[in-house]
Amino acid sequence: MNLWFRNSVLLVLMLAASGLALALRPTQKIADQGPAIDLETMIPHAFGDWSEEQHNSVQMVDPQQQEMIEKIYTQTLSRTYINNHGYRIMLAIAYGDDQRDSMQMHYPEVCYPAQGFSLQSKQNGTLPTENGLIPVTRILTNLGQRNEPVTYWTTVGDLVFQGGVQKKLAEMRYGLKGKIPDGMLVRVSSIDGEATRAYEMQTRFIDQMLGVLTPEHRKKLDGMAQLN
Repeated sequence: MNLWFRNSVLLVLMLAASGLALALRPTQKIADQGPAIDLETMIPHAFGDWSEEQHNSVQMVDPQQQEMIEKIYTQTLSRTYINNHGYRIMLAIAYGDDQRDSMQMHYPEVCYPAQGFSLQSKQNGTLPTENGLIPVTRILTNLGQRNEPVTYWTTVGDLVFQGGVQKKLAEMRYGLKGKIPDGMLVRVSSIDGEATRAYEMQTRFIDQMLGVLTPEHRKKLDGMAQLN
């Protein structure tokens, strides 16, 4: 095989690969195909025995971390709820309309240490709700006398994932259909020295919150819908 022929074959193969990559590149944003996401109206200010506590400054956000979050996500929601026994739970939801490889989520086990917290433990588990189990991650954080157990989960489109491999697989499932998935990170935490009690209260809070959402909104948050 002479040099000219070999180079010609390589050129054809490169062009074919480039054309295939272009053909498979997702172009349809899921976020543009349904009702617009508005976290402020999606999540009720009161549900079950929980109501939003106004002007509460318990949640801590470093300015640099906030700037990074605003670059990654399209919308964020941060609220503190209190029940009739005075127990407080902090809710934070971050939504991004483009969750391809170039957009990385800002995980709690990264952002908490960046704000000075120490990470005491991390474990994956499931959270029981009226509509089924949600795969979640639970971390235990500490800053001085402040102990803050955290429960969170992440979605790509309507699929919950845990870890980078599952995120990539979910992206590929959408990408093969020409779709660009959106995604959410839902985080619930409470300042509580008893982690077991905190996780039980957080489970109750999440179940009650999801229970009052419309089916469409619940599907966006709990990731239980199957990919069509």
